[in-house]
Amino acid sequence: MSRIKELRKIVGDKLRESITDAEKLESAYAHLYGVSLAATVIAQKRGENSELASMAAMLHDIAAYVNGTYDDHAHRGADLARELLLRNALAKPREIDIICSAIYHHDDKLVKDEPMDEVLKDADVMHHTFNDLAKPVKDKELARYQALRQEFGLPVQED
Repeated sequence: MSRIKELRKIVGDKLRESITDAEKLESAYAHLYGVSLAATVIAQKRGENSELASMAAMLHDIAAYVNGTYDDHAHRGADLARELLLRNALAKPREIDIICSAIYHHDDKLVKDEPMDEVLKDADVMHHTFNDLAKPVKDKELARYQALRQEFGLPVQED
């Protein structure tokens, strides 16, 4: 079994343990899988490791779903991701550092960080914005959203 498939199973087990509401569980799956797919595409386009990007994306909001709150979820998520990756021997130490850095920084949308951190931030923004085009783009995500549209050859939208 590939690492990403194994990780999806582990994440699925965690989600089912933590979320009892069917609609919230479906939403969690949709977000994690959506961000994972976006991260894979963005990483490939930018010449980054798409497997690590996909893994980081599958774990990026795990703490929010497990703890039921988004309070400090990025930092807590990095710790939980490290624990899950180590316990299940899914990555080498350097890979874990890269994945956990991306998770740790993914909520800092106004700051520029390492390339893999940027992949995850942009994948998260891509899913937030393209998943429901009727919703307004959050202020903290607007610059990234416009840059992503340009990077992917989509017309830049005016507010």
